[in-house]
Amino acid sequence: MLNGNKMLFSGMQATGTLTLGNYLGALNNWVTLSDEYTCLYCVVDEHSITVRQDPAELRKRARNLLTLYIAAGLDPEKNIIYYQSHVPAHAELAWILNCFTYMGELQRMTQFKDKAAKHADNINAGLFTYPVLMAADILLYQSDVVPVGQDQMQHLEITRDIALRFNNLYGDVFTIPEAYIGKVGAKIQSLQDPSKKMSKSDENANASIYLTDDRDTIIRKFKRAVTDLEACVRYSDDQPGIKNLITIYSAVTGKAPADVEAEFEGRGYGDFKLAVGEVVADRLQPIQEKQAALLADKAYVDGIIKTNAERAEYLALKTLRKVQKKIGFPERIR
Repeated sequence: MLNGNKMLFSGMQATGTLTLGNYLGALNNWVTLSDEYTCLYCVVDEHSITVRQDPAELRKRARNLLTLYIAAGLDPEKNIIYYQSHVPAHAELAWILNCFTYMGELQRMTQFKDKAAKHADNINAGLFTYPVLMAADILLYQSDVVPVGQDQMQHLEITRDIALRFNNLYGDVFTIPEAYIGKVGAKIQSLQDPSKKMSKSDENANASIYLTDDRDTIIRKFKRAVTDLEACVRYSDDQPGIKNLITIYSAVTGKAPADVEAEFEGRGYGDFKLAVGEVVADRLQPIQEKQAALLADKAYVDGIIKTNAERAEYLALKTLRKVQKKIGFPERIR
């Protein structure tokens, strides 16, 4: 707990390009959390290398992601926005926690099974121990809460198990984190297959709206969005494509689904798709303009990177030193 506020940790991987789903489902809500919590928002670049990355591209995407955090409204003075790789304590604590984590626990991780199936030619140890590094990310900052989607709940559960195991051996070293329960971000599905969530790794470029897409591209993708033959704008599980578009329109405009249905009653899908595309383009334009300005101001962004890494490291080392002392590592001579 810092300045009386509870600690909140979250982050996104520095791979791919963020989608509208990432923005409406998570990033947009992060902005409001800093009023209630002391927030650390990490560019998770160490996790990214479980899959082979082009070095220059990884560096570029990490910087793009960090500037996108700020462009979307996260204040780099109010929040701690930093690169995971710039705080060595993440990796140091992860090694220690590896020694308090059981093989059987890691073998049960469904994300390992899924990723191993997708990357059969590169099933590396990092992919297997990924949840331990995630536990270190969270526990390093004595995080009280972690906003997680349903697909990440298993990782939070193993984090809690590791922390409890360590505390039972050495006393109250780690705060036991809870899942953040608050305003739920909109769940945005693929524009081409509404049974799947919108993904930044989708091979079909028309399935996702990327936060870097220009206005014409956004509108074109919405025009191509899969719908149905009912020709009725209705928020129903029987019309998953239209339901997804209503969810997007509602999330961007703040209108309830029933009000969206009333607004487009008697109008065709063409009108509705165009309207969704226009409101999304209007929402993303100022974010894109601010990010472009940030990327053009190298000195300012470099200053944020340096200062926020130092802020994160200060907090991280307090926990790491305590852990090292508890397990018997020799104290450093200063």
